[in-house]
Amino acid sequence: MKHIKIAAGMSGCFDYGKVMENMKEALDAGCDYCHSDAADMYEVSDLQLIGGHNIIYYVRKVTDKPIECHFYTQECDLLFIEKMAFVGCNMLILPAERFIGAQLVSIIKWCKQKNIKVGLTIGSYAPLNSVEEAIYEIDRLHIETQSANDGLRKGALDLIKRARKLIDEKNPDCELSVEGGIRPENVDEIVACNPDVIVFSTALYTDPDGITSGVQKCRKAIDEATAKYKL
Repeated sequence: MKHIKIAAGMSGCFDYGKVMENMKEALDAGCDYCHSDAADMYEVSDLQLIGGHNIIYYVRKVTDKPIECHFYTQECDLLFIEKMAFVGCNMLILPAERFIGAQLVSIIKWCKQKNIKVGLTIGSYAPLNSVEEAIYEIDRLHIETQSANDGLRKGALDLIKRARKLIDEKNPDCELSVEGGIRPENVDEIVACNPDVIVFSTALYTDPDGITSGVQKCRKAIDEATAKYKL
């Protein structure tokens, strides 16, 4: 049976006052990746200046598991990549709509030099064809599924299915990840689209029985759906 990985996201619901304690518990409970959301001063106002290299520096102290930085940004230079490499970040995920073109060539080159993987995000309502040329070179295609109502938006499942087909045809080594509005109660339809990684935040950190319980509920729901669809 396929092991669909769980990434423990650090978004607006994450308690950054207990960053090491909370992330360690999530990873020890069975999450495969730490997924750190960060933003510059232009994108996603509630995430400005959090989740970057200073946060990753402390998470790295409590885990050997992969850490990825999902960076909502308009710019990404060599200095930023060097900072990420220094603190032990394993993957940098950037918005596809901002980084198609010559700048992406440099980013991929710099990341490879620093042994950092590269992912591109298809944000809410961004077209899949924005990554058709870059798909050959990236390690992760990240799909945002959340709607304005905090659930899965219309068209999200179709987008994931088309992304799976694109990856399988062009770059099977590329991971497909999904994030946004996903809970144990709706993860079945996500798993049916055959992702490789699912990012959970609210489902983990607001579970009434605690973080470990939240991880276990997500793992159980994923594994049941994986068996159901014979993945």
